[in-house]
Amino acid sequence: MKLPNAERAAVERGKISDYLLNSAHPDNGGKAAFFLSLGYKRDDWRLLAAALHRLAVATEVARSMETTHGIKYVLDGSIETPGGKMTAVRTIWIVDRGLDRPRLVTAYPREE
Repeated sequence: MKLPNAERAAVERGKISDYLLNSAHPDNGGKAAFFLSLGYKRDDWRLLAAALHRLAVATEVARSMETTHGIKYVLDGSIETPGGKMTAVRTIWIVDRGLDRPRLVTAYPREE
């Protein structure tokens, strides 16, 4: 099963530049260190956003779960780094209750 409406998936600037690529964010648990080490940069956040969007469109859903806010989807796949290497990541998406467009919740390294 694919992520519903994946082609319309939202990857918001704040989620990328203020969270995933912000090493000062208190709750990002090393995610910024991981993505920054791959060559992604806060001032060019669109590169990571585009890579995560491509993953959402191309990757099968590993599992889904109903939550109070909507349906969450886990996608395990690979993204191409700015240096051209492929790296494994896990992404979490949600389709909020009453909406039909998924949005990125988080992304982090995945062990293969």
